[in-house]
Amino acid sequence: MTAIMYDPIFLEHDTGFHPEKADRLKAVVARLESTGLWEDASHPDFGPATEEEILRVHSPQVIELVKTVAAAGGGNLDLDTVVSARSYDAAMMAAGACLEAVRLVTSGAEGAAFCAVRPPGHHATREKSMGFCLFNNAAVAAAAALAEGLVERIAVVDWDIHHGNGTQDAFYSDGRVFYLSSHMSPHYPGTGRASETGSGEGAGTTLNIPVAPFTSAAEQVKLLADAIGGPVAEFRPQLVIISAGYDSAEGDPLGALMLRPEDFRRLTELCVDLARAESGGVVATLEGGYELGILARGVEETVGALMAGG
Repeated sequence: MTAIMYDPIFLEHDTGFHPEKADRLKAVVARLESTGLWEDASHPDFGPATEEEILRVHSPQVIELVKTVAAAGGGNLDLDTVVSARSYDAAMMAAGACLEAVRLVTSGAEGAAFCAVRPPGHHATREKSMGFCLFNNAAVAAAAALAEGLVERIAVVDWDIHHGNGTQDAFYSDGRVFYLSSHMSPHYPGTGRASETGSGEGAGTTLNIPVAPFTSAAEQVKLLADAIGGPVAEFRPQLVIISAGYDSAEGDPLGALMLRPEDFRRLTELCVDLARAESGGVVATLEGGYELGILARGVEETVGALMAGG
């Protein structure tokens, strides 16, 4: 069975007139319902992450700032990053969804999971919420899987159009996590050069694939496929976490890449095969994607591939 992790509280992260808005998740849920994928999935219960779980990745100041601004009714953390009165609760639940998904998949209770969550996470660093992101959902889940002894090696595959600077930073010197990112360059946040490959015990476990605007879908998929089938496979991950961003699709208003819905299916299949090689599972968590129809189609293809492979 494949799990879909969702809670209505994610809609209460109210960003106003902002690309990262509740309508994104409404479109995703509606599409999954209309195709029957929602009914075919399991829908496990989960609760919010604890502050202790968040602290494995973020400083106390990051938690306190989000909590304080939310308690005051909301405000902007920077030009891009909005907090509303329920944003702290939504962000803790988003991280909690990913945590529970990892536990279910690594225990064998679920074959795979898709976390239909917001706010997204991969830009949030140890010291700063940024880039629409409050807490780093993928990184918090990966850190928990390691701390709880659920697995020894994790691959994080990030196909969002923006480089996941927060996720890279969290594990840059940690040899237990392989971070692979394909992203448009130049583009926000300006990180993710090919020369960034990890340090210390994590040397060689970061692989960035910056691609130019309007790179063809075929070329980008091949670059990712070669990386997944080569150095990431050699790492032998026991769990694959996908930072699933759909702003890398053709037609997204915040980018200029060319991936099509069927490409997201293919990339998900590659991640499923990667995990299966070590009898592991896949957890995907929603990152970007701002054209509602394209986003919904991309998620449909990802969930379909998880169901077929899980």
